[in-house]
Amino acid sequence: MSVIENFEKMLAAGQDSALLRYGLGSAYLQAGDAARAAEHLARAVAQDPAYSAAWKAYGKALAGDGRTDAAAAAYERGITVAEERGDIQAAKEMKVFLKRLRKQAGGE
Repeated sequence: MSVIENFEKMLAAGQDSALLRYGLGSAYLQAGDAARAAEHLARAVAQDPAYSAAWKAYGKALAGDGRTDAAAAAYERGITVAEERGDIQAAKEMKVFLKRLRKQAGGE
């Protein structure tokens, strides 16, 4: 059974949580399914708006799904959350991702 199948089984059993949604979204992102990843990561940040790692993954998923404006908004929110929590590394990474995203959007 794959990681995704295990997580989906846990979700179906009613074990919904920000951590589970983050794990599921990350697994879908690794599997190349950015749209499904974004769905689960959106739920993760809705359940725990202070989850900086989920914001970072959500931005990546949205960018991977071609939703550039939404990805930029997710990174901006994630940067704010990370800085408020003192999660400096996550904030730095999201700033880099946001800069790249804006550069790509402007260069096309």
